[in-house]
Amino acid sequence: MTEDRAVAALAALAHPQRLRVFRALVVAGPAGLLPSVLAEQLGVARNAMSFHLKELARAELVTIEQQGRNLIYRAAFPQMNGLLGYLTEHCCEGSGCDAALPADKPVCMAV
Repeated sequence: MTEDRAVAALAALAHPQRLRVFRALVVAGPAGLLPSVLAEQLGVARNAMSFHLKELARAELVTIEQQGRNLIYRAAFPQMNGLLGYLTEHCCEGSGCDAALPADKPVCMAV
């Protein structure tokens, strides 16, 4: 992943509602969700949901599949994993890291 793509993805996720939408799509998994279902689940107006989904799609964090008259949105797991990989690529400068530690403990063993 390039720095520009990472910045675009992080910028798209830097909005509370878009972050909630993306997380809901991650939970939905490969089945994805219709925008109307997302809007109802998250209590967001449909026009606002459309805007947020467009921003996530522009950052390549979601994919869109047309099924008849419906659009199915899915989290783009390869892009998500690419972003995580980009952020952790040089973690701890090669020393051991334990990502399984609780959130209140430092992830990097070098700390």
